[in-house]
Amino acid sequence: MEPLISIIVPAYNIEQYLSRCLDSILSQTYKNIEIIVVNDGSSDKTGEVIDQYSKNYPQKIIGIHKENDGVTKARIDGINASHGSWIGFVDGDDKIGPDMFARLIKNALEYDADISHCGYQTIVNDGERIHKFYDTGRIVKQDNSAGIRDLLEGNFIEPGLCNKVYKRSLIQQLLDNKNWDRTLRINEDLVMNYILFQNSKCSIYEDFCPYYYLTRSTSASRSEFKSYKLLDPVKVRKWILDNSPQEFNDVCWKRYLMSCMNAYHGFYNNKIINEDTKELRTILKTNKDKWYLLGKKERSKLKLIVTAPHLYRLIYNFYSKNFQKKQYE
Repeated sequence: MEPLISIIVPAYNIEQYLSRCLDSILSQTYKNIEIIVVNDGSSDKTGEVIDQYSKNYPQKIIGIHKENDGVTKARIDGINASHGSWIGFVDGDDKIGPDMFARLIKNALEYDADISHCGYQTIVNDGERIHKFYDTGRIVKQDNSAGIRDLLEGNFIEPGLCNKVYKRSLIQQLLDNKNWDRTLRINEDLVMNYILFQNSKCSIYEDFCPYYYLTRSTSASRSEFKSYKLLDPVKVRKWILDNSPQEFNDVCWKRYLMSCMNAYHGFYNNKIINEDTKELRTILKTNKDKWYLLGKKERSKLKLIVTAPHLYRLIYNFYSKNFQKKQYE
């Protein structure tokens, strides 16, 4: 028999998008699925949408209602309520192509993989612009070491949870691991994937793009400044650096420094100079011996940040305004 796939859908204040998401999952060509939709304390009609779908599809959809506690804990609650031997995730304001889970599970079984994953595409403003990552059609089999390195480098492996299926035993190892911060709100999926790939003997990647990540340039959540959006990625990269074996030291340091630099730029771009920016600059300055891991452009940025931060802001604000292509706004 085909294995049961449990698809976890966290939902928070997305009443206008959730039906589109659930319809795309119900339309999968792979039929042996259950859908666990977790209402994370929504204040709009998201809960009503979930209840209606649960009523209409009682054999397919399980609805859970809980107080708002963040997306990570919502996903964990969904996992705990699931029954499948494989686990997948879809965010409630996105959608997926009809053959996504059929192809992912086919690859997983064919290659005896613990993780099966694919590419994705970003849909801006309901199709105004579409960016695929990367849709080459290639298939890459990864042992434990290759899977971890590819994930950390991020050159073609998406760090999110939503374009993958995982063996349930792998997910259970993640839940049993108490050494990660469940309160993270940004890049929490990278931490989870790092632990999952650490425990995976084999993963299989097919470069097609059935996951549709839907963005809106007018979204308040995209434009509103929140310091955790900049600092959580730094925490994540530092945690990975502190918890990774020596063989990944180069890529871990590279990504940690880049996350510090990006956070610093984000604060400066919002005209915020505080203790966080001072600490970020100190981290970059005191780890100068690791700058060689970065490219020439990044090293030039670092030199300006450390020696002339005000000049850095002027130069890169000018560059961003006049030359940088804003693909994803």
